[in-house]
Amino acid sequence: MRSALGLVRACHPEPTAAVTVAAMALAVASGRDALGVAAVGLAILTGQLSVGWLNDYLDAGRDLAAGRGDKPIPAGTVSRRVVGFATVVAAVACVPASFLSGVPAGAAHTAAVVSAWTYNAGLKATPLSVLPYAVSFGLLPAFVVLGLPGHPAPAPWLIAAGALLGAGAHFANVLPDLQADEAAGIRGLPHRIGGRAAEATAALLLLAASAVLAFGPAGLPGWLAWSAPAAALAVLTAGYALGRRPGSRAVFRSVLVVAVIDVLMLVGFGTVVR
Repeated sequence: MRSALGLVRACHPEPTAAVTVAAMALAVASGRDALGVAAVGLAILTGQLSVGWLNDYLDAGRDLAAGRGDKPIPAGTVSRRVVGFATVVAAVACVPASFLSGVPAGAAHTAAVVSAWTYNAGLKATPLSVLPYAVSFGLLPAFVVLGLPGHPAPAPWLIAAGALLGAGAHFANVLPDLQADEAAGIRGLPHRIGGRAAEATAALLLLAASAVLAFGPAGLPGWLAWSAPAAALAVLTAGYALGRRPGSRAVFRSVLVVAVIDVLMLVGFGTVVR
């Protein structure tokens, strides 16, 4: 039981669950039937599990040296060997699960997972750290659309919105751990440009994603197209105003709220993804 709980923690359960649920919601909105939605969920879940476990497997030595008692492998709740085995199992299962949606969709999702693996394998410590996020998140909605009957090509605005959302998520995700990452020798693009610049970049990328989601689809009512970007801008403005206080995390929280708005827009506009 202890190892099982450690294995759950090692997969980074929050983002794993969030991405899986969002992808399944987009599949429902885009018109996938029950089996299609289940296929999307299985593919995304196994892919996310492989990415999360690979991250902790590769970082185990660095986390142990840094005394990261909050991570399951250094804490001794699960062994590195078990996490490595789970990574392989999830990766192997991900391939046939992805191709349940057809060859084009399967190829797109496999490429997305491989892109995420490159982040764990070393790109996260380079100026190219944002690239796997942009590629993988751009391909995720493409995977859902390509699995529809007839395998229609995903709209360019959909891929662009996913890529911008992923890039913004990368900058937002590392904000709380910038100093710890630097101490561990991880210097991705957000670390290199600094905390304030990383906050601003995350906000701009997510705001750009809001604009693409609002004005990319054809036929949306004008009030709907303007409301979401306006709400995102208002949240970010309030976050930066409150974030001037020492020790405030208002900017980080406002960026997370905008990310949620973008995901809701992506799912909500699923009926116009073709």
